Amino acid sequence: MNQFVFPQNAHQHKKLAQNVAFGIFRLLSIIIVLILVVILAFIIKKGIGVLNWDFITTFPSDGMKGGGILPAIVGTLCLMVGGAIFAFPLGIMSGIYMNEYATNGKVIRFIRMMTNNLAGVPSIVFGLFGMALFVNFFGFGDSILSGSLTLGLLALPLVIRTTEEALKAIPDSFREGSRALGATKLQTIWHVVLPMAMPNIMTGLILSLGRISGETAPILFTCAAYFLPQLPHSIFDQCMALPYHLYVLATSGTDMDKQMPIAYGTALVLILMILIINLIANFLRIYFQRKLKKN
Repeated sequence: MNQFVFPQNAHQHKKLAQNVAFGIFRLLSIIIVLILVVILAFIIKKGIGVLNWDFITTFPSDGMKGGGILPAIVGTLCLMVGGAIFAFPLGIMSGIYMNEYATNGKVIRFIRMMTNNLAGVPSIVFGLFGMALFVNFFGFGDSILSGSLTLGLLALPLVIRTTEEALKAIPDSFREGSRALGATKLQTIWHVVLPMAMPNIMTGLILSLGRISGETAPILFTCAAYFLPQLPHSIFDQCMALPYHLYVLATSGTDMDKQMPIAYGTALVLILMILIINLIANFLRIYFQRKLKKN
């Protein structure tokens, strides 16, 4: 009789432990969601009062105590696009090389270790490096180009790792089948592997865009202007940016009663921009998934 009871008790203990673990995970997930909801509700409550069409489409005035945030919106978009143009192709090609071409295990481990270390470097260090390299050494000055390249370096490790992991998830049988049909390695990667990995690669690109859009320290030393009530005309111009604009309003104001509502409105606009960009990126990811299923 004991031989039959013991397995049953063991199964009950395992099931109980599993339910407890899942319960803890659910509780932690709910707590995280609640924290996010509270933060969003706070910012919406504080910033919705100043959010209108004039606030989005006009220039700042009176030393940033009035007017709108159009230059900061345009500057943020320029920096995001510039950083993406630099980081996405280089990061994806690096991920392809590490997973598809590199054969020396020591080299791969070294590159992966350096990539992980680069991902853990504080953003202010990237800002100082960007100032030393792009602003001073290459002579780009405080400009959109310097800020974009610095933000691109910041996003590069995340793009590389997510691309590599997305390619690893593709079974080798697809590569072998393509090569057996006479396709070259490059044709196999371009027409078989990349389309299958693209939905997961898009996830990494979304995360990197989110990080680029909210960084203050890298652009503090490379391109951001305190008060610039005009739009940039070239990539060698300075620009305002929403994260830095928000930082200045909240910490260096001369009339906090007038500037804090603008700061909350700026934070709300930044959140809405990131949300819209994430929605567009998610739409593209779903599009690639459906296209892959059809093929």
